This record gives sequence, structure tokens and C-alpha cells, in this order.
Amino acid sequence: MHAQGGPRPAPGTLNHLFFDAMASFNRPDAMNVRVGAGQWQSISHRETERRVRLLSLGLQALGFAPGDRIALISENRPEWAIADWACLTGRFADVPIYPSLPAEQVVHPLNDSGAVAVFVSGETHGAKIAAIRAQCPALRHVITFGESLCTGADLTLAEVEARGATVDGAERAARWKADALAVQPGDLATLIYTSGTTGLPKGVMLSHDNIFSNVQATLQRIPFQRDEVALSFLPLCHIFERMGDYCLWAIGAAIHYVDSFDTVPIALQEARPTFAMSVPRLYEKMYARAFENALASGAFKKRIFFWARAVAERWADQRLAGQHPHGPLAWQYALAQKLVFSKIKARTGGRMRYFISGGAPLSPEINKFFYAAGLTILEGYGLTETSPVIGANTPGEFRIGTIGRPVPGVEVRIAADGEILTRGPHVMQGYWNRPDATAEAIDAEGWFHTGDIGVLEDGYLRITDRKKDIIVTAGGKNIAPQPIENAFKTNKYVSQAVMIGDKRRFPVVLIVPEFPALERWAALHNIYWTEREQLLQMPTIQQKMEKEIREECERMKLASFETPKKVALLVNDFTLDRGELTPTLKVRRRVIDQNYAALIETLYQGSGE
Repeated sequence: MHAQGGPRPAPGTLNHLFFDAMASFNRPDAMNVRVGAGQWQSISHRETERRVRLLSLGLQALGFAPGDRIALISENRPEWAIADWACLTGRFADVPIYPSLPAEQVVHPLNDSGAVAVFVSGETHGAKIAAIRAQCPALRHVITFGESLCTGADLTLAEVEARGATVDGAERAARWKADALAVQPGDLATLIYTSGTTGLPKGVMLSHDNIFSNVQATLQRIPFQRDEVALSFLPLCHIFERMGDYCLWAIGAAIHYVDSFDTVPIALQEARPTFAMSVPRLYEKMYARAFENALASGAFKKRIFFWARAVAERWADQRLAGQHPHGPLAWQYALAQKLVFSKIKARTGGRMRYFISGGAPLSPEINKFFYAAGLTILEGYGLTETSPVIGANTPGEFRIGTIGRPVPGVEVRIAADGEILTRGPHVMQGYWNRPDATAEAIDAEGWFHTGDIGVLEDGYLRITDRKKDIIVTAGGKNIAPQPIENAFKTNKYVSQAVMIGDKRRFPVVLIVPEFPALERWAALHNIYWTEREQLLQMPTIQQKMEKEIREECERMKLASFETPKKVALLVNDFTLDRGELTPTLKVRRRVIDQNYAALIETLYQGSGE
């Protein structure tokens, strides 16, 4: 099976994108950052260009040369973008590092890349660098975004910009721009270290054209508008959000940076965005909240919610089939919007045109719920190694349960074993210092092996699982756990779910309950507890959760060998700190298996199955 997204965009560089945007737009609110409740500070295009130039010149004044690598450790904020553009236009390759990583995990990307400097947002990350600096001999400067020096830093951003100002002038600015525009499409733009699920992260080499071609392909498919107001809250160190932000720069949008996932609900209300990108976790939380609010309401409001949901699903079925609902269904849907779904949309700011979902599979049930509610989530797919977009749903080509068709310039082929292969200008140059890993990932014909399993249906790509995530039971049965886990997470009593069972007799599932819903159910049934651990040990609660999982399995019509035979309840969410999630919130199944080995072992004791 093979699919192609059409002709590739003309080659180009991110520097051309930057200068074209600066010449085309002069919004006073090009970048915005929250400085207090309801208060946002704005930076214009003109100010952005000036600061990028000064910082770029300042880095050159520090003695850094074209091709040097400069690292970035920071939460999302305007300075992240300014530093990124300064590196690109100064002909340095930047090395973004996840701010969530502990100090010991920062050593490898700094040393492997040979980073000569690192930007840090402030005290927290400055202290990380201070703790490991003796292990990083190539590191010459630590530059803080803060107004004053922090632990570990020897320069502030303002001081480096001031150095640039001492050499700035019309002639020097013209030469800086000419040098930036002389960068070639194949030149290295960035090194991004993959989070991975095992082993040391590998540095993905992405050229200017890798990312530029992907931006242009995405702009051809997603109907961005010039008056777009966007929320940027996924880590910019991840290529998904970063490429999306480049798209927003290209169209002159207003970008509102949010430095914490926890403040996203507030930022949605205050910034009232028209566009946002997220991993599925946000949509799962929004979905759970919608049902929780309905269940917490009185009987009358609860009946209205479920009536509205049923009406909206019938409306969605017709729309997805290419029909235009009319008659009683049309006015019933209008009433459902007014009574129920308008409130859900209001919680996103009331102006959202599109959400984009990527980074991990989104449950089709959740996607359909929001589509029916009038909030479109365009699901896409890609990897760091593919800059990242391989395919995406669009408003005109929208099929729930798939990640859409390949974008322009991208080819997709399904290998004999079901693995998704891709070829095109989006495929990385290779892994930094790892020719062996590069040769393993990209074959002689230029096909990149994604490690994901999928199928093509009328040109639409459907991801079924991760190749290394497939569970093979002791009986030789293959189980794709992700779709099953995603279905479990649509249950109002389930927050997180992970299946275990590789090389074992049968699969089991670890469940983190959606505690507000479960605790409300317990209270209604006169169950009393003091600690959540105590609640989860109660036989009635265990039977309740087992019943919910059993009913979900029956609804999915799972085969016997796919059905989890035992359920274990966990009181704590899976976390980055314990290594159970990657920085992009993908489950590290092997780590979870190890962390809960004793508990999992009890699930297999005394069973003859």
C-alpha cells in the first residue's frame, strides 16, 4: 500500500520564513506572555526583529562561529522564540532540551552535541546546569532569560543583546541579514534529542528545508488565517509545537505563550484563541470534565446533557457521511448547542476554530464527541525524525480514527510487516554521531522506518499501534494495546490505563481512576474512606472498576486473548519524574512494568488461565 501527498514545496530556509514574516507583518501583539491574572504583555514584530538581531550579533561577539551548537532549556515564553531565531539567523544550530528533565539527563545532549552555550529560563534550570557543569567541558557560557544573574549563569539575555548593540548599525545589520539569507536549505538548523522509550536519546539532525518544507506543506492543508490568535503551551523543545509556531509566524498570527500545562484553562479564557495544538491528554481532560459536570448536575440537567449528546452524535454521523442535517435534527442540534455545547465551547474562549492533536493517538470516541459539540480536532501524525508532520486531517478531508492523508511532498508506504515507512523532504538528515542508527532507520531507498504499525484506507492513514509496543502473550497472540487503552480512558471512571502482558499468559491492566467521579459514586453508595489508598482497597470499589473495564471490553467486542483478565488500581498518576512517561507524555510500558513489578506479579499468582 502506498500514498503520496502531492508535489513537494519548493526548497527554502527558516531564515527566509523569518525575514518574509518581518517584512509582511507588524502586529503589536506578535508575541504575548501572561504576567498576571488577565494581564498579558505584548511584543511587536518590529521589536522581535530588533531583539533577534541584537542577540544574534551578541552571540557572534562572544566568539561563537557558524555551525556551533547552542542549547536551550526553558518553558514556553517569547525569549525562547527570540533565542531560536537568533541562533538560526546567526547560523548556529540550536539544541532544545526538555525543561522537565532532571540534571543528570541534561548531560548527554549537552556533551553529545558539543554545545558551547546554553540558554536557561531562570533559577531552576540554571541550578541544573550548575550541578553538572563540571561534566560538560565544551560549555563556555550559560545565559539566563531572567533580568538578573541566577545560579549557574554568567550572562543575562539583556547583557548579550547589549553586546550586540555595540556592533549594531545599518551596515552591520545588512551584513547580518545577508549572511542569514545565505544559509542553504540543506544546512543544519537544529539538533533535537528524542525522548525515546529505551536507551540514551539520539540527536535528530533537522535541516532548514526539513522543517521549512513541512511548514509549507502544513500551510497548504490547514486553513490558517492572518487574524489567528494562538495558544502555545506544548513544550517548544518538541518539534510538534515548534513547527506549528513557525506556521503561525509565517501567517502573522498573535502567539500567546503559556509556560505551564496547569494554566491552560485560564489562558483559554483570557486569550480566547482561535487555534491551539495539544497532545491527547488535554482533550481527555476536557472530555472527562464535561461528563463530570453533567453527572454532578441535577437529574434534569443530566438528562438534557445526554439528550444533547445523542442528538449531536446523530448530527455528526450525517455530517461525516457528507450529508447536511435538516428538519427536526437540525433544530434539535441548534437547541443542543444552546443548552449544552455552547458552555463547553465557552470554556475554550468561545472563538476556537480548530484544535490540532498529535504526539500520540487520540481516542476516536473523544474526537467524535468534540466534533459533535462543534469543536473540531484535526488529528495528525509524525515524529521528530520527520519534522514532524507525515499526515493530517483537514476540514475538507476529515475522517475520525485516522490521521488523514499525507501532506504535500510526503510519501507513505506500508511494509510487509505492517510498519509505516515514509520518504520525502521531511525526513531527517540522520542521527548526530550515530551513522549506525541512521542506517538502521533510513534504508538505501530513502524510506524512514517509523516503528509504528498502520494501514492505508482510501489514502487515509490509520495508526494501529507502536511496533515495539505490541504485546505478544506466552501463547503467541499479538495484542495492540493502544486502541484498547484509549477506549478505557473514555470511561468516566478512568483517568489513565496501561496494559501489561508481554510474554505472559494473559494481559492485565493498570488503572488510575478518575477520582472525582469515583469518589462521587462512592459517596452516593454510602461508602466512607479517609485516604484514597483505603478507597481503592475496598472490595466494592474494586468490583465497580472491574465491572466498568469488563463492560468497555464487551462494547469493543474484544477477543478473549485481548481482554485483560485482571485489573489493578493505582492511586498515583504515571509521571515523568518516575520515568513512566516520555516528555511528550507517551507511556514507557517497560518502565511501568518494572516500577509495579511486585503488584503485577500478584495479578498472575493463583491463576490457572
